[in-house]
Amino acid sequence: MNSPVTAVVEWVTGLMTTLGAPGAGIAIALENLFPPLPSELFLPLAGFTASRGGMSLVAAIAWTTAGSLVGALVLYQLGALLGRDRIRAIADRLPLVDVSDVDRTEEWFARHGTKAVFFGRMVPVFRSLISIPAGIERMPLPRFVALTTAGSLVWNTALIMAGYLLGEQWHLVEEYLGLVSTAVLVLIGIALAWFVVSRLARRGQDSRDSRDGQDPR
Repeated sequence: MNSPVTAVVEWVTGLMTTLGAPGAGIAIALENLFPPLPSELFLPLAGFTASRGGMSLVAAIAWTTAGSLVGALVLYQLGALLGRDRIRAIADRLPLVDVSDVDRTEEWFARHGTKAVFFGRMVPVFRSLISIPAGIERMPLPRFVALTTAGSLVWNTALIMAGYLLGEQWHLVEEYLGLVSTAVLVLIGIALAWFVVSRLARRGQDSRDSRDGQDPR
């Protein structure tokens, strides 16, 4: 493992050694707030620690799921504080972004928000970001808590059990899922590039149409 990853492992290991399962919960709460911190590394490490008797397997799952929920609630609250009106005002000032884009996003979330929050908890990077639109759209808090807890429980249990069963090879989970995280980031980059290119092309066409409309001929 490279040195930055080693430093993170040592930090999380120190938390778990000092605090046990609550330390793993704190690490996962921070991972939700700062997506570059990898749950793909923390959770298998918690499972490995449980396999060595450093904590209870049930406690590891319970505390990390609680940590996931705490981090998600902070981001939900951020979205709620921003609110629809502020997001629309920000969008209106951003280049290449139209308020209609916000409206379409709201319509999409109204149709698919429940599935997005639940399944989003199992997608690298996206699992943190999905809490913000849930807050902006003021998804009922009990529903948000239930979906976030359920999705996090599935994800956390799978990765903790993998680390528990793999033992000394627990880091293989992070290596394979790291490829998934990279693929997600690449897809997001492609989507953003497509958005920018298509928006520039549309504005260029609108500008040409406007000039043609003013042509005295």
